[in-house]
Amino acid sequence: MSGKSSRPYSTLKVEEASFNRLCETKTILTVNGQFPGPTLKAREEDTIWVKVHNNGRYNITLHWHGVKQPRNPWSDGPEYITQCPIQPGDSFNYKLIFSMEVGTIWWHAHSDWTRATVHGAIIVHPKKAADLPFAPPDQEVPIIFSEWWKEDVMEVLQEFVKSGGAPRDSDAYTINGQPGDLYPCSSQETFKLKVTYGKRYLLRMVNAVMNEILFFKIANHSLTVVANDGSYTKPLTTDYVVIAPGQTMDCLLEAKQFGGGRYYMATRAYQTGRIGFDNTTTTAIIQYEGDSNSYTTPLFPLLPDYNDTTMAYEFLGSLKSTEPHLFPLNKYDTRIISTVSLNTIPCQNNSCAGPNGTRLAASMNNISFQFPRTDILRAYYYNISGVFDTRFPTVPPFYYNFTGTIFPAFLLTPKRATIVRVIEYGLAIELVFQGTRIIAGLDHPMHLHGYSFYIVGWGFENFDENRDPLNYNLVDPPLRNTVMVPVGGWAAIRFKAVNPGVWILHCHLERHLTWGMDTTFIVKDGNKTKERMLPPPQHMPRC
Repeated sequence: MSGKSSRPYSTLKVEEASFNRLCETKTILTVNGQFPGPTLKAREEDTIWVKVHNNGRYNITLHWHGVKQPRNPWSDGPEYITQCPIQPGDSFNYKLIFSMEVGTIWWHAHSDWTRATVHGAIIVHPKKAADLPFAPPDQEVPIIFSEWWKEDVMEVLQEFVKSGGAPRDSDAYTINGQPGDLYPCSSQETFKLKVTYGKRYLLRMVNAVMNEILFFKIANHSLTVVANDGSYTKPLTTDYVVIAPGQTMDCLLEAKQFGGGRYYMATRAYQTGRIGFDNTTTTAIIQYEGDSNSYTTPLFPLLPDYNDTTMAYEFLGSLKSTEPHLFPLNKYDTRIISTVSLNTIPCQNNSCAGPNGTRLAASMNNISFQFPRTDILRAYYYNISGVFDTRFPTVPPFYYNFTGTIFPAFLLTPKRATIVRVIEYGLAIELVFQGTRIIAGLDHPMHLHGYSFYIVGWGFENFDENRDPLNYNLVDPPLRNTVMVPVGGWAAIRFKAVNPGVWILHCHLERHLTWGMDTTFIVKDGNKTKERMLPPPQHMPRC
């Protein structure tokens, strides 16, 4: 159903539906009544259309995470960045322009916290079957990790924004919408994958969880990573994977247990810092066809400890890209260094739930991003003044021991503003994220819309501009769209600004996005026709 047709590829209806989880029935926002939502399919370089009807109670937008949308930010989706939200009762036609994406990417709501239940996978097959760099699997299986609250997630959002503190922890993680039989009332609904000895299965994993990075492992089976974030990787055989919110991973599973049996696949949080988190474990089951022991207790995998930073980054450091590179990696034109921090802002009468009665916040280069009420893309395209400031700084406001626990007091309180960065077309950009410990040291999965980038380096402690680039991997660095910035450390990415438009950069931990850990890049048009933004569609959602 894909191809360069003028007819809609699909119709997605945002609507409420009831689901029974954890012994309770709850009404949630869904797409086409499904949780997770439907899987979309395309081929490399396709252009497809998706018509979205908002039949729910809340404003909604959809983001096509990993679809670069060349020259077409109008359909990227983040509310008040590239569009105003689709209001209840309205519709919008998204035009999805695929380019070099292959493998698994995903779509999700990009408005408030609606993505908790409004999300699904996108499978992009290569243009030619012969371009697949590994033997075709016998079956492809989406594995989507989500997070579940017994309360309405929008009420969770409103509660924690009002309080100024951290949001309440979720009650469960889910695999393909099911919490697994370690939770009450869930044994009959646990997701089960039936496999046949000797066959190969491609697990297309998506981390749609709101606030936690995850460890994932299958008992008595290894996995071979063959793609991540919509690009092929050098094959990596591993006993476990680490996947952050926003990231995707394609892994081959060989059903090689000669005696058959039942085996848990399990996931739990990887979490650092002193902020609370959902410390439960969710499961699904691999069951061999024809196994006479179909009701025995599955074998359970030994997952890493929740705070095992060494294992997390040993895995991430082993991922490698395939060649050729998209652009030369041995040089850059502009380097931007940005801190990523948790902060606080004063609260009237010190009555908020943050430290010392303050309100929690987050920032990049000590700027806590404020969403405007008119989208930035429209303001930029039509030269509407007063919507945003273009002075996002190239370096942090003050240099100190970023990863230490002693810091200048003025950095506790960030500037709250809508400040973006304008980038000339065609420049090679190096962007260094520097983690801090102002309130708490945490890992941050940073996602850039409109681009894939090479993760050329990362490390612990403070980034050293003279020493650390000497150890960059410029040979086969991973190509991704979401990078994990280590707790108490830094990560460096490189991309070439050849996609004109307005593109948000943000932490994919939803609480940090809510608090302001984001900014926006405006990439200017080039000189040639094919280097300029496409014109807007006729009917953009109204503000």
